[in-house]
Amino acid sequence: MKRRDDPRGKPRAAVLAAALACGLLGGCLEVEQHPAWRNGAYDGKPDPLPQATYFHGDRLAWWATIDNRHQRQNEYNRTYHRGGGQQR
Repeated sequence: MKRRDDPRGKPRAAVLAAALACGLLGGCLEVEQHPAWRNGAYDGKPDPLPQATYFHGDRLAWWATIDNRHQRQNEYNRTYHRGGGQQR
């Protein structure tokens, strides 16, 4: 039978109170994550497109690079019987 002055009950209550406080404060500290809008337009830094950054605006060169990367990941093109791989 448990005694009323059991010292093991106090740490459990403290842990429960701390977890409850963290849970309540975690919901209150949520920050606004929506972008700023002014006069109906996005008021932030414009993000450059990858083809503009790496290929000086040449969109065809960008897509050729993407297509080449995809073809190198194609297992059918990498095997010997399809002509893509080398015989060992």
